[in-house]
Amino acid sequence: MFQGNPRANSRSRILSRRFRLFSFFLICALLLATKCATAQSAPLRIAAAADLQPVLPPILAKFRQSNGIEVQATYQASAALTAQIQNGAPFDLFLSADLGYPQRLIDAGLADNQGFGNASAPVVYARGTLVLWTRKDSRWPAPSLSTLSDPALQRLAIANPDRAPYGRAVIAALTSLKIADVLKPKLVTAENISQTAQFAETGNADAGLISLTSAMTPHLSAIGTYFILPRDLYPPIEQGAVIVTHSAQRAAAQRFLSYLLSAPVQKQLAKSGLTPVN
Repeated sequence: MFQGNPRANSRSRILSRRFRLFSFFLICALLLATKCATAQSAPLRIAAAADLQPVLPPILAKFRQSNGIEVQATYQASAALTAQIQNGAPFDLFLSADLGYPQRLIDAGLADNQGFGNASAPVVYARGTLVLWTRKDSRWPAPSLSTLSDPALQRLAIANPDRAPYGRAVIAALTSLKIADVLKPKLVTAENISQTAQFAETGNADAGLISLTSAMTPHLSAIGTYFILPRDLYPPIEQGAVIVTHSAQRAAAQRFLSYLLSAPVQKQLAKSGLTPVN
């Protein structure tokens, strides 16, 4: 039986193996390129504390314009965002209104700050301020500490102290003023600091203990006025950031956090009601 040229058959087998190997590496390279392209096109997802809702949008817009990176932010109470990250929500960066919630994620191995000094601690990016806000058409057009002890005050909006750092600051302040027990039945509890402002704005509460970032928005500034609570009444509201460990956008997250800590952006935070750290 005709067997063909053994040397030619051997060469054919070698070429066939080389072709299969080349095809394998080509497919791997295409898959890797597709994965990289997908990662690059995916937006940077930021979990942001509710007090940042009036502050972040212009900062995100400028970052997007300067870096060509699409950014999406979700604003909720810090506790709610922490729970979502713990349950695998696809966030890349967490901007909390305190240090406790991001520290929980670090301790659980779900976040870190590699490249930002101490990788096992949140990066402080700003400090918050607590204010008492009332409508200009209320009986307290110029609120003060005495407003809180006025018997005419029937409903006082606060953020949930179990879920929102600003709510915890409120309880600390009222305790320092020795009026926490008196005001307890008058408290109207909101899910987060944004909703607290809504309660006060719409008349669902006579006044609200809200963030300075909310009080300084054009709308609330137009219809109301605020009184800054003495800062020695409550612990500092240090706001911390962490990068989520499972993030596929770590480089973009690091770039945005560096941008947030830059001098120009810190000045912008100050104009919006946050105390800068730089």
